[in-house]
Parts: sequence; C-alpha cells; structure tokens
Amino acid sequence: MDLTLPNREPGFSFLTRDLAAQEERFRSAFAILEKAIAARAFPACSVAITFRGELVAHKTLGRFSYDPASPEVTPATLFDLASLTKVVATTTMAMILYERGLLDLEAPVTAIVPEFTGTSEDDARRHDVNLRMLLAHTSGLPGYEKLFLRAGTRERLLQAAFTTPLTDKPGARAEYSDIGFIILGVVLERLADESLATFCQREVFGPLGMTRTTFNPAPALKASIPPTADDRAFRRRIIQGAVQDENASVLGGIAGHAGLFSAAEDLAIFAHAMLNGGHPILRPDTVEIFTRRESKPDGTSRALGWDTPSAPSQSGKYLSSRSFGHLGYTGTSLWIDPERQLSIALLTNRTWPDCQNQAIKKVRPAFHDALVEALGKQS
Repeated sequence: MDLTLPNREPGFSFLTRDLAAQEERFRSAFAILEKAIAARAFPACSVAITFRGELVAHKTLGRFSYDPASPEVTPATLFDLASLTKVVATTTMAMILYERGLLDLEAPVTAIVPEFTGTSEDDARRHDVNLRMLLAHTSGLPGYEKLFLRAGTRERLLQAAFTTPLTDKPGARAEYSDIGFIILGVVLERLADESLATFCQREVFGPLGMTRTTFNPAPALKASIPPTADDRAFRRRIIQGAVQDENASVLGGIAGHAGLFSAAEDLAIFAHAMLNGGHPILRPDTVEIFTRRESKPDGTSRALGWDTPSAPSQSGKYLSSRSFGHLGYTGTSLWIDPERQLSIALLTNRTWPDCQNQAIKKVRPAFHDALVEALGKQS
C-alpha cells in the first residue's frame, strides 16, 4: 500500500505525552465525570485532552455497563463515535478531495447522484442543492428519518435517502441532517471511486497513526467495546461492537453520518493534526475554509461539516469563536480551539441501555468549563 502523501510539507509534529500532573491538575473536571457516572448519566467514559502540542490528560472512568461485574474502561477501549463520523471521516475525506480538485463545493448533488433528482413536483428545487449545502446542513433535507423501517437493504435505504422529500427551500435555513450526510457519503465514494472506509484508512487514519480507528470492528474486538443499546424494537439484541444507529446498520456499518469506532487518544492525534494546520493530511487553507462558520443563512452555527460554538453551547462558555467541534448521539464529542491550542475528546456510551437519558447535555459543558478553568482561562 502506497502511503505517499503528495504536496505535503515535511515536519509533522507528533503528539507528545505529559500526563504526570493530570490527576491534580484536572481533579475538579474528573470529579464531574465521576459524579455523572454515579448519577447514571452514562456508565463509561474516556477522555483525551491536548494542550499546546501535548497530550496533557488521558483518563478513563466507569465500566461498560452499570453492572459492577462488567469490564472496566481502559485507554485502549473503543467507542461508537456516532456522528463524530461526520467530521473525523466524511468531512476529512471531503477536504482531501477538495484539495485534489475532485470536489467542487458549488457542484449540484444531482450531477454526481442523478438518483437525487426525484420525481415529484417539488423536486425542481433538488437541482439547487449543492455539496456545500450538504456539508453545511442547509440542503432543505429533514434532520432524520427512520428509513430502516421501510428499507431492509443498503440499496433500498440509499434509494429512500435519495428520494426523501425536501422540507425547506435549499439554502434557506440550517437543519442538521443525517439524511444529507448519508447522501454526502455516497457523493464522496463516487468522486473517489472507492469506499469511505478504504479511503479514510489509507489517507487519514493510516498516515496519522490512528491505529484504533475503524468502521466495523473485527469480531475479536467486540467484547472489548462498551455496549450502546439494548435494541428490543429493531434488531432484538444488545448492540455491542456494532454501530448503534439503525440506518447505518442497514447500510452495512459504513455510512457518511455514522459507523466509525475509535479510542480517545486516536481522536487526540486527529485533533493535534487539525491544530497543526492539517499536517500531514491537509493544508492549512483547507482547514480554515472548512472550519470557519458559514455566513449564510443568518444565525447558523455551522461550518462545513463541523459545528462552532453557539449560545448556549455544549462546548461550554470559554472556547473561542474560532473553535470547531461536533457531537455524537451515543454521547461522544470532540472540540478543538485553535486560539487556545486545545482539544477535548470525550467518549461515553450514554445511550446504554436506551436513548432516554439526556443528562450528558448538562455534564458536557460543565466538564469543558472545568477543564479550561484548570488550564487557566486566559491561557
């Protein structure tokens, strides 16, 4: 396999570790997570924090489930990233294809996925949907549809996604859309002429040394991955080592919106590269274009693929306006602040045993704030 990276400057700065002071330095932040586990906000978590080019914290807490006999989380534990797939895999693939001149942000989706044209009267608007809109969640597509209930194969589910009716005029407003990213994943695979998983392994995970990042974890790994759901309604089994998202499951575990598994330290490595202008996989100007908040429509917090802090924000109250990040439905998040040279990866399985518990929405910003306070708000 040729991992040669064309047009890249040498000198990628590998992430160094300085964990000696983490227990004392981040005592109050870790206490928030300990209390959250005790209150059953989530059974397990893994945290990785980078600051000024160093991994300054890597902490694991809890067990795979609330059963005291279940395995403890370790630094090697993989978590279902859910929608972090959208940025770590799908958006990064889009950025690389953009650099290579293969992806035009203004290109209409119908030019690459003719199946998106549709047949109904309102489908004249579909020709106005371009790739920028898919990335910025302004396509007019709905946020979520239970396509898996009526489409039992990958081919049928994709066809259902391609023909999902628009709920708004393209470009009129931002609505976070899984459907849009399912379609975007297909767009990228057609532009690259290979699967999202194959491309990202060769061009992203491999070059960065993200050795514990993968779609569809091998069967031997499944017992060492925390469960995410007791799915009695659809798959009628405990979901462990397989993607929690039902649409992604029908798509074979590889999709533009969900399906990626990773460990916290791998996300720290990825964030470190982004904080270093994308080296060695991206150029600084590409990172700037994709992580800068879009100017339209009014009020959007979205960049291209990424989100940015809003008020109030799950990123907390201290991260700078240049920050970018994303959340995952299973209780995962990654936030990156170029001004502070800070990144925070927090992985949990808050969906165990079901998806009703929303306590992480209070835990996450409090944890972020405690981290920044520990590092010094003006640092």
